[in-house]
Amino acid sequence: MALPSSAAARLATRLAFLVAGFGVASWAPLVPFAKTRLAIGDGAMGMLLLCLGLGSVVTMSATGALAGRFGSRPIIILGGVGVSVFLPLLAIADSPVALGAALFAFGAALGTLDVAMNIHAVDVERVSDRPLMSGFHALYSIGGVAGATAMTVMLSLGLSPLTGVIINAVLMLAAMGLTAPRLIRAKGDPDGAGFALPRGVVLLLSLLAAATFLAEGAMLDWSALLITKNGLVAVAQGGLGFMLFSIAMTAGRLVGDKVVARLGDETVLRWGGLLAVAGFVVLLAAPVAVVALSGFILIGLGAANIVPVLFRLAGVQTAMPAAQAISALSTIGYAGILIGPAGIGGVAQITGLHGAFWLLAGLFALTPLLAGRLTAPARDREVSPPPASQPAEPGR
Repeated sequence: MALPSSAAARLATRLAFLVAGFGVASWAPLVPFAKTRLAIGDGAMGMLLLCLGLGSVVTMSATGALAGRFGSRPIIILGGVGVSVFLPLLAIADSPVALGAALFAFGAALGTLDVAMNIHAVDVERVSDRPLMSGFHALYSIGGVAGATAMTVMLSLGLSPLTGVIINAVLMLAAMGLTAPRLIRAKGDPDGAGFALPRGVVLLLSLLAAATFLAEGAMLDWSALLITKNGLVAVAQGGLGFMLFSIAMTAGRLVGDKVVARLGDETVLRWGGLLAVAGFVVLLAAPVAVVALSGFILIGLGAANIVPVLFRLAGVQTAMPAAQAISALSTIGYAGILIGPAGIGGVAQITGLHGAFWLLAGLFALTPLLAGRLTAPARDREVSPPPASQPAEPGR
């Protein structure tokens, strides 16, 4: 059975991750413009933003079944093209209903692409016979920086939001044009063609992914308030913490595959979780600003490769078909991002923001405690299980 070259398959997967990060980040600078255009308040805008997350969750739960039936290649193409096509609608929607529908469709395309590209990444790792997942996820982060930067620069130069999103959409379509012929063609797997609730180790992997995503979302939404409220930095510098966290996480993922290849999944989970917990301790306990801010770097480095390893473990476990497992992990993990901001806010009302962040440290502590159990099935197997989809010839 012929396969695309490993280099071609790796490039295609990296481009898919890049498009996903680039697409979602292209929307972020448009939020103030949309709010002004619709003349709505913060509460109404917040409700509309939920439509994006709901669209993602709905399609994430179904994408595993579709990828199991048809293979990940057509689903990646569908999701990538959908993200590109729906993005311009976000700049022209002229009513709350229209924007909500556009955000739901955009989120649905993002959710489809997210699950399918992770399923494909597992297949590419098998073909290449070495860790690759951290590098793929690093491209998502790089795409996010590139998308937000491109939109911000174009808007700063006086281009209209619609012009900016059209340019970014064309760039994404071009990237998908390079991606499509290099993706692994796969035969459908009847065992993976239905929806199933996570079970066994997949449930544990999914819950840890949700905890990690929740913590990452909290860093985005609450870290600025944490460090400014404590007087560590001025209000104008509130974004410094998340910036340090993001840079450290991206850097950690860029070297993550080499680290995993040398140390193994169990060690990376254990020490990554411990490093993140240490980062929270430094952030919350250090009295000096420079030292406290270094906690963000430790958290980013520690968390960097946890989610990529969880995705890989979901792809090689045997409790359920890999496509279903990755779909479940993505759905439950993304739910962590959705409930994270509100959940942390609720805890902060009771314990204060410091107490809420100590809770996040406790969630990260679960990863090193469970690392051995999570990796035991893969460690005990001498032969990898059949892939979720059987690779065939690449499209040309």
